[in-house]
Amino acid sequence: MNEIPQDQTMNINIELGEKEAEGIYSNLAIISHSPAEFIVDFTRILPGVPKARVHARIVMTPQHAKYLLHALHDNISRYEAQYGEINVENQMINPVGGSFPVGGNSGAQFH
Repeated sequence: MNEIPQDQTMNINIELGEKEAEGIYSNLAIISHSPAEFIVDFTRILPGVPKARVHARIVMTPQHAKYLLHALHDNISRYEAQYGEINVENQMINPVGGSFPVGGNSGAQFH
C-alpha cells in the first residue's frame, strides 16, 4: 500500500458549490453493503408522515467506509471533549415499525 511519508503533506483543493453548501438535513441513515461497496442513504422521517424519501446516497469502498468510521469517532470524541457527552437512547426507531437495539443488526436494510 502506498503511504505518504509523515514529513510530506498533501494539499487538496476542495470546491464547495452553493447548493452543497446549504446542506441537507437527515435524521436517518440507512446503510447497506456488498462485498465491493457500502451504500449510505440519507433520509428524514417526520412525525405523522408515513413515507420518507432518500435525499442523498453516498456509495464508497469498504476501505473508505472504515476511514469514515474512524473520522466520525475522532470528531465525536473531540466534540464531546468540548461540549460534553452526546446522550442517545438505547433504542432507535425502525422506519418499518417497532425499534431495534443500537449496535444491533448492522447489515439491516429497510425498504
